[in-house]
Amino acid sequence: MYRTQIQLTESQAQALKELAASQQRSMAEVVREAVDMLLKTSVSVSREERQRRALAAVGRFHSGHHDIATEHDRYLDEAYADGDPG
Repeated sequence: MYRTQIQLTESQAQALKELAASQQRSMAEVVREAVDMLLKTSVSVSREERQRRALAAVGRFHSGHHDIATEHDRYLDEAYADGDPG
């Protein structure tokens, strides 16, 4: 195991202490489990992959408008004013 030190707010420390006690586990065990869950659910995509995905989307969708390059701000304002950005 790797030993480290963290700082928590008072409310975080109290809530963690209560949670650990209610589960009859150590605070460290609860923290390790939380870190594991965060690492499993966090998706890290490389810059190259994000760029590849963005380029793959280019030209795949059509708005029906032929002046998007010059009127994009107006179209966005209209879409968000209606509450429907899609």
